[in-house]
Amino acid sequence: MNTKQREITGWAMYDWANSAFSATVVTVLLGPYLAGLISAQPGGVLVVGGFAIEAEAFYPFCVSISVVLQVFFLPILGTLADHTHLKKRLMMLFAYTGAVTTILLFFVQSGSILLGGLLFIIANLSFGAAIVFYNAFLPDIANPDQQDTVSSKGFAYGYVGGGLMLALNMAMLWMMTDKALAVRISLAAAGLWWLVFTWLYPQRRLVQRTMAVSLPEGANYLTYSFKTFLATLKTMARKYPLTLRYLIAYLIYNDGIQTVNTVATIFAVAELGVEPEMLVGVVLMVQFVAALGAVLFNRLAGRIGAKYTVIITLAGWAGLLVWAFAWMHTSSQIWLWAFVEALVLGSSQALSRSIFAKMIPANQESAYFSLYEISERGTSWIGPVVFGLAVQMTGSSRAALLPLIAFFIIGIAILLPTNLRQAIRDAGNEVPARV
Repeated sequence: MNTKQREITGWAMYDWANSAFSATVVTVLLGPYLAGLISAQPGGVLVVGGFAIEAEAFYPFCVSISVVLQVFFLPILGTLADHTHLKKRLMMLFAYTGAVTTILLFFVQSGSILLGGLLFIIANLSFGAAIVFYNAFLPDIANPDQQDTVSSKGFAYGYVGGGLMLALNMAMLWMMTDKALAVRISLAAAGLWWLVFTWLYPQRRLVQRTMAVSLPEGANYLTYSFKTFLATLKTMARKYPLTLRYLIAYLIYNDGIQTVNTVATIFAVAELGVEPEMLVGVVLMVQFVAALGAVLFNRLAGRIGAKYTVIITLAGWAGLLVWAFAWMHTSSQIWLWAFVEALVLGSSQALSRSIFAKMIPANQESAYFSLYEISERGTSWIGPVVFGLAVQMTGSSRAALLPLIAFFIIGIAILLPTNLRQAIRDAGNEVPARV
């Protein structure tokens, strides 16, 4: 293996490393575990500063706090990645910080629930920060004609790594009689996986380049990063309003998608009584079925266009929420629901990204996708807050699902009248046969 291929593999292995956190901690185990600890408290609530927080609301609130912090820090970190020689050091700093705080989740029990929330906020913030520098390495290690392949390699490694960690955790949950201890070990194992594989591969193989673009004279990282962000947004609003309209639609319905993914495990445990080992199995199934959904809906997009295919998947998301609210009452029902959810999950975001790529002006891809990513993180806290407040008001995670339907209805309402062909023409790009 030559030096370049070694670095590409080292870069891709970071996705393998950190996907253990997103799959095991964020998606499956931590939310239900914290909710269970709070349910065992007097009154089934967590009292913070005299305010009672419902069991199923605490974790979504922590997610929202961590994402809001990302909104403030990520633009600055992106500027640091572009204008200093600290890209690798900062990536490793945040990766190791996230991994260590994840390992410390092992010590979270009934008397340290707030500590668990704080550790997760730090870990999730660090996860997002490290990703900024990780993505910034892609142009360094791959030529433009190689970047799709190298990027796909990273995603593939992530799916395999996250799935393998989940499989190991599922085996442990099945074998151990003390389920709480098994969950705590699984959380720590995800952090250890993140730590070890970061040290073995990206730490040893990624190379920090000496080239760096200096900031304009008189500028500083804080003001320059936000000025760049706002300048791109203003240009889009003035010259490409249909692109901006589509972006707004995406940010709204994608917020709904991310929220459903975040709170589905909490609903499954609190309302359906799904055991942790079954939950891990369900998530494993989702990873593979999502790939099938991407293929099937991509074929549908070839016949009716990506826009209407996305609208169909959004209607599917709304239908899934109604289904869960009205007709899901036993743990066995989660399998069929998750199968359908995985089909629409595997296509919604993939097709949305390809649509956006078609309406970006030539030679401005980085700026627009930077806005796309930053804005996505900027809105992904709304859904968890809506869900958490609904749980606070109703005391039920089942009833709290209904307000999330609005994200998909609003997204469809904005997307449906948007003329994507005109948006692509306005950007100066060739319009495909089907959009």
